[in-house]
Amino acid sequence: MSLNLSNCRNDFRIFDQSAENAAYRDLIYFDNAATTQRPECVISAMADFYRFSNANPLRGLYSLSIKATDMYESARHTVASFLHAAEDSEIIFTRNASESLNLVAYSWGMSNVQAGDEIVVSCMEHHSNLLPWQMVARAKGASLVFLECGDDGVIPAAEWQQKITTKTRLVAITHVSNVFGITNPVKEIAEHAHKVGYGGKGAVVVVDGAQSAPHLKVDVQDLAADFFALSAHKLCGPMGIGALYGKKALLEAMPPFLSGGEMIEYVTRESASYAPLPHKFEAGTVNAAGAVGFAAAIRYIEGIGLDAIEANDNRLAGLLMEGLSAVPHLHVIGNPDPARHCGIVTFTIDGVHPHDIASILDTEHIAVRAGHHCAQPLMQKLGAGSTARASLYFYNTADEVSIFVDKIGRVRGWMGL
Repeated sequence: MSLNLSNCRNDFRIFDQSAENAAYRDLIYFDNAATTQRPECVISAMADFYRFSNANPLRGLYSLSIKATDMYESARHTVASFLHAAEDSEIIFTRNASESLNLVAYSWGMSNVQAGDEIVVSCMEHHSNLLPWQMVARAKGASLVFLECGDDGVIPAAEWQQKITTKTRLVAITHVSNVFGITNPVKEIAEHAHKVGYGGKGAVVVVDGAQSAPHLKVDVQDLAADFFALSAHKLCGPMGIGALYGKKALLEAMPPFLSGGEMIEYVTRESASYAPLPHKFEAGTVNAAGAVGFAAAIRYIEGIGLDAIEANDNRLAGLLMEGLSAVPHLHVIGNPDPARHCGIVTFTIDGVHPHDIASILDTEHIAVRAGHHCAQPLMQKLGAGSTARASLYFYNTADEVSIFVDKIGRVRGWMGL
């Protein structure tokens, strides 16, 4: 399936060329790894929920509440199908991928990790898939073991084959790096961890899928992931909602992360029994409109086709990296193969701070990210306090890439260098 880019862009009002959107009429949005734009169908789905279906799900016995409940659970089914989960009950709605990862750390990690255990993480993890495991390690007397990568972003097989051992209780690994854009061999790592880890009983594997789910087909069963976290806002959905996939047996054995309404079955003055999955982990009034928007976003990108999105990512990344290779004093971080970047191209320019790069490009109506990208240990390994990052998505165009390359080639001159 080929992308009709002009039609896709028409679905996003922020790219509208009308006078109504004059402030951003010429916007080139290359910060998609941070958050994507939302198509009108997602915004309309959420607005229509509030207009025509608004009631507190899971609580009322009247028809409007039942309708809201059905829409909320239908959204769960859409996410489960998107990830190829075995059951809808394996999908827990959260605020974002960060909360999903913290849920695993506080619930599974604090209940199962013991003194002397090892937690294996990669050197390229987003802070959201590192800080929770630092917390667990400190609290339980475990230690962190890091999988190191080369300058090309690739973790050699010897790293995980040697460092995942019988002492490994848990492996936390990003599916796609938000700095390199590299896709890690999660399936191979997970299979090794399940075979070797925790004295041969199998280590648990937690996958940060925030950057992969918007760009690649994900089958959590084929990946052999025990847990998989994602955020809606990185795949054209709303902010404030994400999901955690977890294997049913693991989720059933875990204590609740939060307590309150709807996650209980029966309460006395002294104790409580908890609701079955998935509601055990969804305390309080849920973000039903967000879930509806999440499902609408999934249907939208599935309508475009993830194979087409991946192919377009690679095509645009190839054009971008080819153009940047001709810019003096510019250095692309990571793999030389554009197909290994998942649309993410991180770079530095000699003599120009990345914050200045971003600020200068902003005056040209180009949005890129600059900083440590919530991956400071990786930045330290690379010897860079910060970098600039251009991240592409299906609604970006070759013309935008051409303009970007032209403008980035002028930055040093504009800085008087």
